[in-house]
Amino acid sequence: MVKVPRIKLGSQGLEVSAQGLGCMGMSAVYGPPKPEHDMINLIHHAIDTGITLLDTSDAYGPHTNEILLGKALKGGEREKTELATKFGIKFENGNREVYGDPEYVRAACEGSLKRLEVDCIDLYYQHRIDTRVPIEITMGEMKKLVEEGKIKYIGLSEASASTIRRAHAVHPITAVQLEWSLWSRDVEDEIIPTCRELGIGIVAYSPLGRGFLSLGPKMVENLTDGDFRQNLPRFQPENLENNKKLYERVSTIALKKGCTPSQLALAWVHHQGNDVVPIPGTTKIENLQQNIGALSVKLTPQDMAELESIASADAAKGDRYMDGFPTYLNSDTPPLSSWKA
Repeated sequence: MVKVPRIKLGSQGLEVSAQGLGCMGMSAVYGPPKPEHDMINLIHHAIDTGITLLDTSDAYGPHTNEILLGKALKGGEREKTELATKFGIKFENGNREVYGDPEYVRAACEGSLKRLEVDCIDLYYQHRIDTRVPIEITMGEMKKLVEEGKIKYIGLSEASASTIRRAHAVHPITAVQLEWSLWSRDVEDEIIPTCRELGIGIVAYSPLGRGFLSLGPKMVENLTDGDFRQNLPRFQPENLENNKKLYERVSTIALKKGCTPSQLALAWVHHQGNDVVPIPGTTKIENLQQNIGALSVKLTPQDMAELESIASADAAKGDRYMDGFPTYLNSDTPPLSSWKA
């Protein structure tokens, strides 16, 4: 069995597997929760192959995904992993609300520690940025959690370049989580260069385009009731025909390289640099093995250029999320001077 290599994530000392495992779909968002026993087996299999960066959030379920990981990491498994979770998204009366005030940060962390059944979280992200609270205030509370030994490293998810800079000035950021794939390349303009300038690691979520770069239109046809992807603009009929062409071109190159389209798409992310860790999610062991196989796919500069010519920044039609969904595009916070505690 090929072991997944390890890399340094960011410049603060965190070391993780070169590929992580996104755990969200096991419990939520992509249809009904999957059988707990099967998911625990999958997590154990991932750890055995060397995938040790496990990514979850208190928003997945909400809470049920963290509880699942807590059960999976009982015994000696916890010591073999780097556990990443997030706070900031709360569901109230069916609405999604974003919070970053100090009291909420602390309460969310305590809740995650209990559900995960751990004393310390390795990497704690602000999942979405609360645009009512200066980022310095949120970071100040996270810094206290580091000092108290409740979290080891701090991360941000879907944060703008200016928000990242302001946060990093309060306490070093270890990783920024963002959507990066052959069909989501807008982060290459400002956010990736900012992370590299500041020595911040990059964690790429949805590196397979939420499954589309694995199966193309077939994935969309097979979505079950309650699957969040049914609402996403890129999977709507008016955009799907165009996006299908992108998948077909990726598939043609994959055939030439002797790998699957998903392996090619993942290999492209891996080839972005040794400061990038993709976290593809899956609920099947065979898909996990296929994802690990992407680490063996070697891409030449010519391969990279060919992929990037067919997957330019505007190749995919449709926005990443629905209107009004919080992303880095609307993540700037008020100045610190405006804060009244």
